[in-house]
Amino acid sequence: MQSRRSLARFVVVAVLMVPLVSCQYLDQVSAMRTFKEANSAYGRGDYELAAERYEEILEILENTSDSDQLLNAQLTATYFYIANSYDNLYKPSRRGESDNDMYLEDAIHYYQLASEESGDVGLRQLAMQYLVSAFGPDKANDPASSEPVLRQMILLDPENPDNYFALANLYEQSGLFEDAEAVMLEVRNLRPDDPVVYLQLAGFYNRSGEFELTIDALEQRARIEPDNPEAFYTISTFYWEKAFRDFRITQDQKAEYIAAGIAAADSAIGLNDRYVDALVYKNILLRMQANMTTDVDEQEALIEEADELRSRAEELQKQQQAGAAVPAA
Repeated sequence: MQSRRSLARFVVVAVLMVPLVSCQYLDQVSAMRTFKEANSAYGRGDYELAAERYEEILEILENTSDSDQLLNAQLTATYFYIANSYDNLYKPSRRGESDNDMYLEDAIHYYQLASEESGDVGLRQLAMQYLVSAFGPDKANDPASSEPVLRQMILLDPENPDNYFALANLYEQSGLFEDAEAVMLEVRNLRPDDPVVYLQLAGFYNRSGEFELTIDALEQRARIEPDNPEAFYTISTFYWEKAFRDFRITQDQKAEYIAAGIAAADSAIGLNDRYVDALVYKNILLRMQANMTTDVDEQEALIEEADELRSRAEELQKQQQAGAAVPAA
């Protein structure tokens, strides 16, 4: 008798569970089918249709229990793709139009959700990158909202220098040069042997008008890459630009910068005597040096050397062009 009652209870529970399981299964099938349609529209650039389909998926997600882990893991990517669909629909040239601005607001909203809810760590980080871009000057123009996102990106991936560069650039664009420098020095201390870091640091100091610090960063880069002629060539170009374009410097400073530029070009040519750009810049710097001297013999010697370098560079360029033409033919 007891076994009959137990069996009856089991049957009742099983009957009650069937509709529930069926509904969940149908939701999964419907969501995956819609997800496929949305991805297809997204892939062919039909972002309006893609956004509509992704919105349908989000409605299903809202009614999905946490126990449906497989469905959630597969479909939380929807947050990123719907955000990117709205992002692509937004046109900066139509800023101020309510419908167009709404696209950007929706993009930002869903990028934020993607950065918080996506089951894929890589997709969360990608959503943050796009979110920073959405806050950029050509879109929402909201740098204050970008800062916490970039800080979070640094916490998630502290070894990635690009996030530091982006944060430093944000501070620089906002006129916070000390904060920008602090971030640049932070990444330099994090990656003291990375030549890219010193190039970025040199660019920052150059934009800030700190020439000596610019050269110092470039020289540190050259010490890391002593066999890279491009490192020394880059130094020579900065010395040339300073001597040629900065009319505030004295003649003695100009002569000093020209000589330093020639020395840097010599180092590049010493590592690669077929380095056309280094030959060209040394040629230019020698002519500048010749224009500054009053000694006729020295002037003629400098111009003669510059002519030889120019001819050598032209010959190498012809050889390179001929070499490139052979595979093409």
